[in-house]
Amino acid sequence: MTSQNVSRRGFVAAGAGALAMIASAAKGVPQNEAARRPARQGTAQRRPRQLQFGLQLYSVRDDCSKDLPGTLAKVAAMGYVAVEFAGYYGRTAKDMRKLLDDNGLTCVGTHTGIDTLLGDNLAATIEYNQILGNKFLIVPGLAEKYRSSRKAWLDTAKLFNELAAKVKPQGMLVGYHNHSVEFQPMDGELPWDTFYGNTVADVIMQLDCGNACHGGVDPLPYLYKYEGRARSVHVKAFSKKDGKALIGEDEINWKAFFALCKATGGTEVYIVEHESYAYPPLECVERCLKNLQAMRLTV
Repeated sequence: MTSQNVSRRGFVAAGAGALAMIASAAKGVPQNEAARRPARQGTAQRRPRQLQFGLQLYSVRDDCSKDLPGTLAKVAAMGYVAVEFAGYYGRTAKDMRKLLDDNGLTCVGTHTGIDTLLGDNLAATIEYNQILGNKFLIVPGLAEKYRSSRKAWLDTAKLFNELAAKVKPQGMLVGYHNHSVEFQPMDGELPWDTFYGNTVADVIMQLDCGNACHGGVDPLPYLYKYEGRARSVHVKAFSKKDGKALIGEDEINWKAFFALCKATGGTEVYIVEHESYAYPPLECVERCLKNLQAMRLTV
């Protein structure tokens, strides 16, 4: 089985084991090769550890606007170990870092507009994120001028390559986060492929699986088509039947998704995002986390 014949149904319905086989084949690793290799002498076998999750704070944006310190405390109490910002609520970087430290949270990303990475704004953005301890500078969307045609996407890819080179000496990486428009064909190609087919490996592919499904594609093949690029992913539910479905109560085979993130995605950061609420936002993100924990996912 190859990436060309993996459908969205394959992503939703296929088992994690089968998809791990796909990943192994895509990487050119014979199935069960690792099991056949003798263990290295003098090295202890690593015990799998429970997968940890961060929260995109856009999920609880109204709560953050009303009471950021209290909201961060609640997020930490749920069991989230990290957050990704989508705005700073008027706080300085030092104040924000103190809030994180006080709650035992780390910053694993910021959603930052493209303008904050251009010209004189870049230095201030780097400084702010250095104080936060964050290395992932993720652009969450683009204005029409950056994506209106295939040429525009090619120009945008060139821009991101230049930005990646500028932030690399600071130990940082730039990236892009998808919605659904990136998977609508344009000039004979999907914009997602135009962009990632023309960017360097240091441009992070923050794959939002729920948004990709809404765009009409199976997100799974992209984890091995652009191997090692999905260093940060958004864990978001998708259901045709229930637009407010929670993670773990939707149609996505999450174990399969995480198996591919581990096998070929190069994924370091798993970020929960939830935007359609059947319950209060804080309750929704807590339920999502509990459902993920119940899956007993390990890395």
